[in-house]
Amino acid sequence: MASSVDPAVGQDIDEVFAAQRARALELRRSTAQQRIEKLRRLISAVESHREDICAAAAADFRKPQPEVDLTELLPVIAEAKHAIRHLKGWMRPRRVPPTLAMIGTSAGIRYEPKGVTLIIVPWNYPFNLGFCPLVSAIAAGNTAIIKPSEMTPHCSALTRRLIEETFDRSEVAVFEGDATVAMALLDHPFDHVFFTGSPQVGRLVMAAAAKHLTSITLELGGKSPTIVDATADLKRAARAIAAGKFANSGQTCIAPDYVLVHASVEDRLVAEIVSSIERAYGAGPDPQRATPDYCRIVNEKHYERVRGLFDDAVARGAKVVYGGTLSRGDRFISPTLVADVPPDSRIMEEEIFGPLLPIVTFTDIGDAIALVNSKPKPLSLYVFSRSQPNIDRVLTETSAGDTCVNHTVIHFLHLNLPFGGVNNSGIGKSHGFFGFTAFSHERSVLRDRFSIVHWMFPPYTGRVRKLIALTLRWFT
Repeated sequence: MASSVDPAVGQDIDEVFAAQRARALELRRSTAQQRIEKLRRLISAVESHREDICAAAAADFRKPQPEVDLTELLPVIAEAKHAIRHLKGWMRPRRVPPTLAMIGTSAGIRYEPKGVTLIIVPWNYPFNLGFCPLVSAIAAGNTAIIKPSEMTPHCSALTRRLIEETFDRSEVAVFEGDATVAMALLDHPFDHVFFTGSPQVGRLVMAAAAKHLTSITLELGGKSPTIVDATADLKRAARAIAAGKFANSGQTCIAPDYVLVHASVEDRLVAEIVSSIERAYGAGPDPQRATPDYCRIVNEKHYERVRGLFDDAVARGAKVVYGGTLSRGDRFISPTLVADVPPDSRIMEEEIFGPLLPIVTFTDIGDAIALVNSKPKPLSLYVFSRSQPNIDRVLTETSAGDTCVNHTVIHFLHLNLPFGGVNNSGIGKSHGFFGFTAFSHERSVLRDRFSIVHWMFPPYTGRVRKLIALTLRWFT
């Protein structure tokens, strides 16, 4: 990542950044209606390029069209329409009541654009995780530069074409390329950086942003656990686990990473997960390879990484209870369940980001909680239970970015909820109003009307000292 960018690209970045910095000053005065018009243009562009988006996703990793509709297009359009409906209210200054010490003043909070923003997009959901933050950036009145992933070249090229057809580069621009382009961008003093990716790269982005004291939103990942207790509706749990895990061939930052299941219901849960897999993708590796509904691993590097996790687990004694078919030629890994996984195996230490699902048993809910707490805080945590005390205990005794009870991943689509991680799994929140505030500076404004604070200004005469002492007694 330390190698230098092509000089022509570097010059182009400098020129666009300068143009956006000038434009950002003008956008401070932008109205809700002006921002809404841009969001409508974005919606129109996405909808008119629907077939192109599906084709690009299929070319990069054979993502099925219905999955593109549900996981790429729907979130973007819903995010933009939600912002359009609520933007006037979000932009309205919010009044706050005075404290006792501030009687005689009025105060409020204004939401102002941060300025020039950078959105670094991952490869796994290239349109969703690029355009949803863009919606928030536009809604908050910013300019934006998008850096799509080079690992999905067809999606990257289409992102650039779509944006260039829709916006002037002084407002929204796209720079394609590898890590050298990302680092060249991060050399500039952006007003906010929104990064989605791995914790390892997130640390590099955070370090680069720190050089300019740039605010950041990091949406990372980690090992999102799924707890299934003895009271759970196993058919419902299995259906949700299989859908959340094997969509996009497991290449989802909020996919269930491993399952902690009560030992008394392990066999029944596994049978139900297998049934859900085969209902969705076919019974066995050949139908699963042939179905148009099952995605592929994005490239050979990631295929080998996931295969390495699988081989390490099996070598250490893990038992393959379903699946286990891997084909390097077409980057196919069948939906796979593994049990008896040693706790020190790589598959239990690293984020899997592929269609491998470890099954770990427990006999006491406290043991499941302890295992979750022994790992870095996850982006998401899922719990399946009919026992409210068990649900409450998991929520109280663990920490995670977000949680679903009796489902997986769908919280991402709830636009009135903040989405994001905690510590190792992320910093900051996004979606809806929370995305708007991520790209906004909350500026406090106080107006003096008839306060008496000036009575306590120097010189500290006897009368002033008595007034200060009286004030201190009053407030303490």
